[in-house]
Amino acid sequence: MRIAILSTFYPLRGGIAQFNADLLEAFAAQGHQVRAFTFSRQYPDFLFPGKTQYVTEGDDARKVDSEAVLDTVNPFSYFSAARKIARWQPDLVVVRYWMSFFAPSLGTVIRCLRRRGIKVVTILDNVLPHEPKFFDKPFTRWFLRQNEAAVVMSDKVLSDLDSLAPSLRRVKAEHPIYDHFGARVPRTQARLKTGLPQDARVLLFFGFIREYKGLDILIDAMSYLGEEYHLLVAGEPYGSFEPYQQRIDASSAKDRIHLEVRYIGDNEVPRLMSAADVCVLPYRSATQSGITGITTLYDVPCIATPVGGLGETVGASGIGLMAEDCTPQAVAAAVSRFFEGDREPYLKAMAAWRDSHTWRSFAEAVISCAR
Repeated sequence: MRIAILSTFYPLRGGIAQFNADLLEAFAAQGHQVRAFTFSRQYPDFLFPGKTQYVTEGDDARKVDSEAVLDTVNPFSYFSAARKIARWQPDLVVVRYWMSFFAPSLGTVIRCLRRRGIKVVTILDNVLPHEPKFFDKPFTRWFLRQNEAAVVMSDKVLSDLDSLAPSLRRVKAEHPIYDHFGARVPRTQARLKTGLPQDARVLLFFGFIREYKGLDILIDAMSYLGEEYHLLVAGEPYGSFEPYQQRIDASSAKDRIHLEVRYIGDNEVPRLMSAADVCVLPYRSATQSGITGITTLYDVPCIATPVGGLGETVGASGIGLMAEDCTPQAVAAAVSRFFEGDREPYLKAMAAWRDSHTWRSFAEAVISCAR
């Protein structure tokens, strides 16, 4: 089968680009011909909250040979992108959708491809975004109408899909485990390089820092935890970090909060994961989290708040522990319960999760959705 993927690829960076690279490799490993198509402009600079959309010189990013065809703010490119993809004569086109900003561009491309008789499957990271706008529902409803099939990765996204497009054919396939970051490093070495005490109980907040991810909740939770607890914050802020810094400065635990507030390259992931005892997801809203696709690789359990798909991904699976609420007190209580309990059940659950959440099985689910 000839499979085209239209989404974000190198030299664009981030978790979705990493996911797409792994999916492309999984299709290729199954004997399919695969080609990557990407954005010539993903976001206008003034709409992008991070420092850069692109891989920089210091990033150890996975290079994927892709063709830049789609400018999201140039309607003429919507039609030319569809023509360029169709010219390759794919049997299937796979698209990624995670926010309503992409509805006009991707929806138009999908509509043009389907008119040419080409099958299209969209992987829905989100149907409704974490930080909603008034236009999200009408834009996304229109986008979904252009599709014939979709893949969702959590019950939360499935529920949102039912609310906007109940008749759209769908398959549920949970987020696979990332496996390209490299092996664990010895904890002693990881903590030495990260500046953490060897005997500390280390909590990790990992990934892009956005309001819905609740870093402020975790910072406040540190005041309810003893001196043996340290928090490592590793990720790039989307927006100003100043409100978080003010919260840290005012915290009684400020000397136990360690910051690596910047984009985290792939080569740094083994050190950070190996230094941590547990990863905390203090989210205010969630669909699924790609972070669990990394933590599970490194045998790092998660503590999560009871929102969106996190109960399904973390709690029901056994790869972590659920807080009772999205408050600093509830998160601190969950942290204490985690360290008072036995780690072995989490390790067994993560081993089972790795066996069942492979890129091969996810790729097969995408193809089955197109049939």
